Amino acid sequence: MRVVLLCLSLTLSATPSWSQEALGLVAPAEVSDSGLLQHILPRFSLKTGIRVIADDGGVLVLETAPPGDPVFARDGVVYHLRIEADARHERFRDWLLSDIGKRTVESFIPDQGVPFSARFEVAAIQEETKVDGNAVLGEELSMTHCGRCHVIGPKNRMNGLGSTPSFAVLRGMPDWSERFEAFFALNPHPAFTQIEGLTPPFDPQRPSPIHPVEITLNELEAILAFVSVLTAADLGQPLQLQ
Repeated sequence: MRVVLLCLSLTLSATPSWSQEALGLVAPAEVSDSGLLQHILPRFSLKTGIRVIADDGGVLVLETAPPGDPVFARDGVVYHLRIEADARHERFRDWLLSDIGKRTVESFIPDQGVPFSARFEVAAIQEETKVDGNAVLGEELSMTHCGRCHVIGPKNRMNGLGSTPSFAVLRGMPDWSERFEAFFALNPHPAFTQIEGLTPPFDPQRPSPIHPVEITLNELEAILAFVSVLTAADLGQPLQLQ
C-alpha cells in the first residue's frame, strides 16, 4: 500500500499544474490555419505546465513585423512574438528560441504549403539609427523615470525588477528603436505613462497604479538619444529551457 501511495505521489508531483489561467496567443490566419499551433502549444504546455492556447483576444501576439522577437519563418515571412513583462510570457518566448523549441517547430509538416523554419537570418538594419536629442538629459530622465523598473547602467545596476530587461539588453534587440519610440503604448506602460500632447489623460475611474511617468516629446527624444549611444548587450545564444 505504501508503495502504491508513493508512486501516486510521485506521479502527481511530476504532472504539470493546470491551475493557472491559460495564456491566449493571437496569430495570423496563415499560421492558425496551418496547424502549427496545434502542434507546438500542447508540447510546450506539457513540458512546462504553462497553458498556451490559440485565442484571438490573447495577450501573446504573433505578427509579421516588429516589435517583437523573431521566432520562426515561412515562405519568406518572419513571424515576431510580442509579449508583456511576465515570467510566463518570457518562458514561452525563450522556449520557442531554444533548440528544443526550434526542433518542435521544424518537426511540424503542414498538409499544404512549405514547412516553417526556426533557423533563419533576420535582415540586418541597413544603417545605424540616428537620433537627435540631448543624450546627457536622456540619461537623467531614464534614471528618474525608468530606473525604478529597468537597469539603466552602472549607476543603478543593483536596481530594477528581475523580469524587466535592462536598457543594454533592449538596445541589443534589432527593433530597439521601435520599442523605445512606442514604449508608452506597450504594456504595462499605458497604465502609468503620460506623454504631453500625445497620450489621452488617465481615466478618472482608473488612476495610475503608481506615481505616473510624465514626459514631453522632447524628453522622449532625449531618452532615445541616450539609448542610441548605449553599448548593446551581447545577447549571445538564446536561453535554452528544457
